[in-house]
Amino acid sequence: VQLQASGGGLVQAGGSLRLSCVASGGTFTSYTMAWFRQVPGKEREFVSSIRRNGGFTRYRDSVKGRFTISRDNAKNTVYLQMNSLDAEDTGVYFCAAGRPATASEWFDYMYTTWGQGTQVTVSS
Repeated sequence: VQLQASGGGLVQAGGSLRLSCVASGGTFTSYTMAWFRQVPGKEREFVSSIRRNGGFTRYRDSVKGRFTISRDNAKNTVYLQMNSLDAEDTGVYFCAAGRPATASEWFDYMYTTWGQGTQVTVSS
């Protein structure tokens, strides 16, 4: 599978963005999908994940209540709706596909395919 992320941009604190990640060349429904983010000088960190049928999601604590992950299996697309953005959310956001075991969705090494990243910049 190949992944193409989009939707990043520059937004003021308190604003919203929706990221999209389109998958091609594979069986989208066989993958757990996730979003990670990275800022220069720091390790890549887990943001959110959604299992194959969309019935189970995870979020890092700092984004709970502000971010929502969803997927449209008919469109081979996963989304990340980001609301109430703040400067700490700035980074390059990557979508990823994999088959992590339950409770292992947090770990980037569980994902076999990565998109190219989309920059999110939140100005304060």
